[in-house]
Amino acid sequence: MSSTASHPQTTGKELAILLTLAAVQFTHILDFMIMMPLGPQLMRAFEIGPGQFGRLVSTYGIAAAVMGFGAGFFLDRLDRKSVLLALYSGFGVATLACALAPNHHMLMLGRLAAGAFGGVASSVVVAMVGDVVPPARRGRAMGLVMSAFPIASVLGVPLGLWLAGIFEWHAPFFLLAGLSIPILALAAWALPRIPAHHVPVHPWKQMTAILSHPVHQRGFLLSAVLVFGGGCIIPYLAASMVANVGLTEHQLPLIYLAGGLATLVTTPIIGRLSDQYDKLHVLGWLSVGASLVVLALTNLPPVSVGVSMAITALFMVTMSGRFAPATAMMANAVEGRYRGGFMSVNSAVQQAGSGLANLTASALVTSDAAGRLIGFPKVGVVAIICFVITVYLAARLRAAAPHAARPARLQLVPTVATAGEPPDRFVQEP
Repeated sequence: MSSTASHPQTTGKELAILLTLAAVQFTHILDFMIMMPLGPQLMRAFEIGPGQFGRLVSTYGIAAAVMGFGAGFFLDRLDRKSVLLALYSGFGVATLACALAPNHHMLMLGRLAAGAFGGVASSVVVAMVGDVVPPARRGRAMGLVMSAFPIASVLGVPLGLWLAGIFEWHAPFFLLAGLSIPILALAAWALPRIPAHHVPVHPWKQMTAILSHPVHQRGFLLSAVLVFGGGCIIPYLAASMVANVGLTEHQLPLIYLAGGLATLVTTPIIGRLSDQYDKLHVLGWLSVGASLVVLALTNLPPVSVGVSMAITALFMVTMSGRFAPATAMMANAVEGRYRGGFMSVNSAVQQAGSGLANLTASALVTSDAAGRLIGFPKVGVVAIICFVITVYLAARLRAAAPHAARPARLQLVPTVATAGEPPDRFVQEP
């Protein structure tokens, strides 16, 4: 089966689908992102330290990993739209539970549920992009859906922090629960029915095929390391800006606003570049930039708000930009009949990598008597090592599935590919 879109849409319908999927991603990403700048408030409200806060953040990823792996057994056997609507409904309820949490332990349970539903919903979103958009436009499509990240930074995080400043930390979660209602209605109206793939084998055999395919294995490794680097830094970004750089909590929205605006401009550009040029080369240059920025960010002394905004903007641009070429490569490399299961397991791998990164950072970062974060530069070194490994693993994926990284003008697709065999026969796509 070709990796081209199985369910092509008209241009207008395709855009409506992508915008709807981006809205779903917006709330999922905002739910994850809002925890970071709320760190100082949550640590103060629940009287917990940086290590406990890191574990609170990692809970989300761990739950998404476990649920994502389990969902991989059946996602390709169910209609994508029905699954996404069910998962997103559960995500909305879980977010409401977070808003109503009376203590640290109940908030952790709410984060477990939100991660379980939201993490798998995110994998279904990526699978649907692969289903409806052909490979020649898939980089731009991924860039559009991933624009949810800068929009969350520009609008969601500042608004959430502003509400938290007035109504305390519960307010952002009430905002997310409220937003999920109209987005759920939009998804029910705009998303197409994508019938389940006919899978004649038992779910265990299907999962074995997904896990044993050499191309899939290289994709899973790439995903894990891709998120690990950012997962080390992001949980402590807001706390380091307050404790080490000297910003106030009221100034935190400014750095997210600057980063979000910059990323909003660059994400579509990076998506187009990923279609026009070799995706591995795009990923490589972005990784070089990310390494330089992380080195500066994790060793940043007390500086002005303007400098903090500039460094944070560069960090968000390079970190989020790496996902468009890498995710497009993985979506291109996987056959349609495996795409839902692969993306679900891949989401589990990413969430596990993110959770492990959070735990790694929490083991390296402590606070001194003055409240400054100690060990943040070590976390930066770990992240840079991950960036280098990411490019190496992407090169191995391209070696196994050359069509996955090719620019649109040379886009080739596999004519035959079976479980356990990398795609190696190609035809020119019209």
